Amino acid sequence: MNLPIPSRRRALAGLAAALALTACASTPTPSDYSRETPKLDLRTYFNGPLTAHGIFTDRGGKVVRRFTVKMTGTWNGSQGVLDEDFTYSDGKKEKRVWRLTDLGGGRYIGRADDVVGEAVGVAAGNALNWRYTLALNVDGRTIEVQFDDWMYLMDERVMLNKAAMSKFGIYLGEVTLAFNKP
Repeated sequence: MNLPIPSRRRALAGLAAALALTACASTPTPSDYSRETPKLDLRTYFNGPLTAHGIFTDRGGKVVRRFTVKMTGTWNGSQGVLDEDFTYSDGKKEKRVWRLTDLGGGRYIGRADDVVGEAVGVAAGNALNWRYTLALNVDGRTIEVQFDDWMYLMDERVMLNKAAMSKFGIYLGEVTLAFNKP
């Protein structure tokens, strides 16, 4: 069906306006959560034993991996260690040890053997956003993927975590975790 020229112009103008509004939509920042409670402090929450249950979903939303993480956090002043032991539904096991530094003002850095460089974290209110590159072993080769990782403290025991994974800016999937502190 052919539209008359004025109708095409209106349709194109409407499409352009919709695209402009979409382009103006901003991604969340930690400061968006500054008034949310309870206030997240990594030194308090990641201190002692914790358990997390998680899934990895592919870009279509299909669950492709399930896992449990047993972890222990310890702090000495502004320096922390988060020792994580992963057990996947297929029986595979992995270990990651995070070395965390509280820089003050809601800013954190983290390092781990499979993290390329440093993870940079910013917390405000009940939320923390980590950004980092992780070297993953996939079918015997190492690939580097980027994580945009969000944690939300629900109460003194439960924290939810949602991390988008991408490579070269292309969305690959998402990790979802529920942390539980005894």
